[in-house]
Amino acid sequence: MNSSNQPSHLWNQLISQLPNPHFLQTYEWGQVKAKYGWIPYYAVWTDDGKFLVTQTTDNWSLNTEHCLAAAMILKKKILNRGFAARLSILYAPKGPLFDWKDAALQTRVLNDLQSFAKKQSAIFLKIDPDIVLGRGVPQSADNVPDNIGQVVRSELTRRGWVYSSDQIQFQNTVLIDLSASEEEMLARMKPKTRYNVRLAEKKGVTVRTGTLDDLSMLYKMYAETSIRDGFVIRDENYYMTVWKLFMQNVERLTLNVPTCIPLIAEVNNEPVAAIFLFMFAGRAYYVYGMSRNLHREKMPTYLLQWEAMKRAKANGCSAYDLWGAPEEINESDSMWGVYRFKEGLGGEVVRTLGAYDFAPSKIWYKLYAEVVPRVLDVMRLRGKQKTKEGLSA
Repeated sequence: MNSSNQPSHLWNQLISQLPNPHFLQTYEWGQVKAKYGWIPYYAVWTDDGKFLVTQTTDNWSLNTEHCLAAAMILKKKILNRGFAARLSILYAPKGPLFDWKDAALQTRVLNDLQSFAKKQSAIFLKIDPDIVLGRGVPQSADNVPDNIGQVVRSELTRRGWVYSSDQIQFQNTVLIDLSASEEEMLARMKPKTRYNVRLAEKKGVTVRTGTLDDLSMLYKMYAETSIRDGFVIRDENYYMTVWKLFMQNVERLTLNVPTCIPLIAEVNNEPVAAIFLFMFAGRAYYVYGMSRNLHREKMPTYLLQWEAMKRAKANGCSAYDLWGAPEEINESDSMWGVYRFKEGLGGEVVRTLGAYDFAPSKIWYKLYAEVVPRVLDVMRLRGKQKTKEGLSA
């Protein structure tokens, strides 16, 4: 099959032409989730009024130029037997993708999504499109509200969508403009950050591109980081699936092809920190970061981010998403230290809508919302213990 006709290419080309395309809406991300109990559906709205939903994009004859909106929707069944076997949950990560300023199209897309959720016997359908509510820190001089975001939020509420108690993705992030020159990007950094970038270079920190052979080592470093910093990670197979699937696209990197590149900081050829740089449709993402206690005084994480910015810019990206900022921008937030690090790189806080749920059945939704958090708490405790056991084995 010609690469231009592959399912991944067709879908990714389609969504890359729409507003705010995201790597979590790519064909590859759907394939990752398909290995873990989810069924990806590919939904498209065309300019002749059609709404098409398929489980595959094989043999598509669709002309992507006539698509006004799209969403990769993940479906997972709750139970495989019993009276609740038909029940499912639906999630369109960072979707749907379209021009939310178009009120008529917005009505059409939301109507079709709500009908789809009912037909799928969904407990809920979750969406979290990158709709901006405002830029800058609230109650500060650089705060700029976005009226479109406020209008969309009001419309979702009017329709019965509710702000989700389960926010899968970060609602806020820090975004770095890569359209400036390297000199200008350095100048935008906080003085201490700029100093640490240069200190790392002076102290002999180097950065290289990782390969498939590095992945096992990088997972161990990630596990060490999770235990030290107190966050939960998945098992090794999950990350291997994600990393390998996106890394296979490195050789044919274009704006329409999602990829990830591991960048590894070393001191005397010994890995001390690393990040995975994801890129798709002109935007780069800092998704996974890991580090050891060794040589932390040489500031390897600062040089890693600077190298990521330069690499993303060289590959045609105009923005670098640092993937997460506190919900409340104040020192009491657990992410405050991480936020200060990201802010120092010269980025701008971007506040988005967050996740909203549409629940066809309020009873099932309430029951699910009460039970699942307890189950997740148990799973997180087990996950932490399993990670520790894996490192000590």
